[in-house]
Amino acid sequence: MILLQFICALFYVINLSLHARASALTTAIAANERLCFYADVDKAGEKIGFYFAVQSGGSFDIDFDIKDPNDKILLDGVRERQGDYVLTANTVGEYSFCFENDMSTLTEKLVDFDIMVESEPRREAPAKPGQISEHTSALEESVFRLNGMLMNIKRTQKHFHTRENRGFSIVKSTQNRLFWYAVLESLGVVAMAVFQVYVLQTFFTKTGHSRFAI
Repeated sequence: MILLQFICALFYVINLSLHARASALTTAIAANERLCFYADVDKAGEKIGFYFAVQSGGSFDIDFDIKDPNDKILLDGVRERQGDYVLTANTVGEYSFCFENDMSTLTEKLVDFDIMVESEPRREAPAKPGQISEHTSALEESVFRLNGMLMNIKRTQKHFHTRENRGFSIVKSTQNRLFWYAVLESLGVVAMAVFQVYVLQTFFTKTGHSRFAI
């Protein structure tokens, strides 16, 4: 009986995951570029999950906006580094998720983002911690708790992934600056040496001509 309940709970969770349509992408957005992505909503009341994080480029910030099929802005942000949002789609149709790198004139931004549309309503949490719903068995409750823990682990992994990429970007930028600083310093030393040789050569040449004239 316990095994049967576990199999039923497992199939329920799998059914929820099958009703969720998601797309995880990483894209580069050039300077002064606006780039949009789209997700279809089949029925009103669906949940839309939207996550993004700027991995590299400039100050790790980007402008974004989310619009419904009627071009109404549902959510927007200016110079945001990352975000994790859940929206309710009240209108059936195509929703747009746009990033705009208008504040940057030269720097390209690398953005990691996730768009998920859930056809099933989210399960409401019990009124008290540890309380089991009347229609939910203890085994199903454990499965849902494990699912929540896995989602927290996924968010933590995304957070550390973003921190790692940003740290690598900073290290790479610092390395490039040190390289060009060393190149300019070397060129400056060479130019100074050439200038000193030229000055000494001019000085001795003029001195030799002056003695010859006397």
